Amino acid sequence: MELKPFEKKVYLSSPTMHGDELKYMQEAYETNWMSTVGANLNEIEKKVCEKIGCTDAVALSSGTAALHLAIKLAGERLYGQPKVGHGVLEGKKVFCSDMTFDATVNPVAYEGGEAVYIDTEKETWNMCPKALEKAFEIYPDVKFVVVAHLYGTPGKADEIKKVCDKHGALIVEDAAESFGATYKGKQTGLFGDYSIISFNGNKIITGSAGGMFLAHSKEDADKVRKWSTQAREDAPWYQHEELGYNYRMSNVIAGVVRGQLPHLEEHIAQKKAIYERYKEGFKNLPVKMNPYDEKSSEPNFWLSCLIIDKEAMCKQVRGEQDVLYISEPGKSCPTEILDAIAALNAEGRPIWKPMHMQPIYRTNAFVTVHGSGRARSNAYIKETGMVDVGADIFERGLCLPSDNKMTPEQQDVIIEAVKKCFE
Repeated sequence: MELKPFEKKVYLSSPTMHGDELKYMQEAYETNWMSTVGANLNEIEKKVCEKIGCTDAVALSSGTAALHLAIKLAGERLYGQPKVGHGVLEGKKVFCSDMTFDATVNPVAYEGGEAVYIDTEKETWNMCPKALEKAFEIYPDVKFVVVAHLYGTPGKADEIKKVCDKHGALIVEDAAESFGATYKGKQTGLFGDYSIISFNGNKIITGSAGGMFLAHSKEDADKVRKWSTQAREDAPWYQHEELGYNYRMSNVIAGVVRGQLPHLEEHIAQKKAIYERYKEGFKNLPVKMNPYDEKSSEPNFWLSCLIIDKEAMCKQVRGEQDVLYISEPGKSCPTEILDAIAALNAEGRPIWKPMHMQPIYRTNAFVTVHGSGRARSNAYIKETGMVDVGADIFERGLCLPSDNKMTPEQQDVIIEAVKKCFE
């Protein structure tokens, strides 16, 4: 069967508009509330609080901006306000998720901190609680953990929180990818001392950009809201007593988010259907879908991913920016599958490359259940038996086209293309 490229590209995860987004943007235009105040901002902060169950929320220009202010707030709670020009985390180590987008960990560096990367566990592809416990044994003075929920799948939140409580550590929860996902009936975004979500262009709910800080107290929300608008004091002139940022969301962008929010559950259902169709389509292949604990969590299924069984991997060698592989009968690798998907005019992508393997962070400490140190090559892992879970998932995994506008017929073609890679 010859597989022909799609006339219109099938994306990994593109925005899905419904119409009301334009109405609320137009309302901002017509009422001239085009800046960082207005009805759209007020409404989305209210609606997100109602959905997640947080006390307050602050709409910001990006999920990264929200993370930066969450990390700054946690840092000040732990270490006090720094001098102007000095990061609140200078000289401090912070335990961070290893397999994530670098936006999760970059704000630690913004504030002068040093990330210590915690290996991943196989059951959800998120931070490993056992590795986190080992990290506290190695670095008992650390009091700060940044944890992400990967691809919309909740991590082992209770176990991570138990470890952090034992060691008196604060949690900043990066729920950028998991808005609407639940763990033991509780929304992600409620497990951290400070938490955030993202409305980036490819997220399950989008504003084209934007993010939100989720607060457990009005005091925290007010602090972040103040920082996000250049930290102006309550004075009749422009008075500044601490460092501020230009991080507040525009009322126009908030109009897009406002039009999107009523469709969250619809988008989740569509994403779940895509995941289930892939799972059914691949049932006779030597692959598995990205896992989750069906008893305790309900992901938002933002991205559907697969991982190839070890014995079904063909030879694949990755450099810093290039990759080579040798096609073998009955075997495949992420690069071959991604090439096959691209030939259909569809978009997949590799799994996030773990932070401890990134050139910028390669000298940072890295902790697994079986050892700590710098990044290890797959050859080293095989030779020593050391289990570096994140590197293994990166080696064997990939993200599949997960756009909720993809038709079942288009998905069937993608499934067939993956099957052909193993012939």
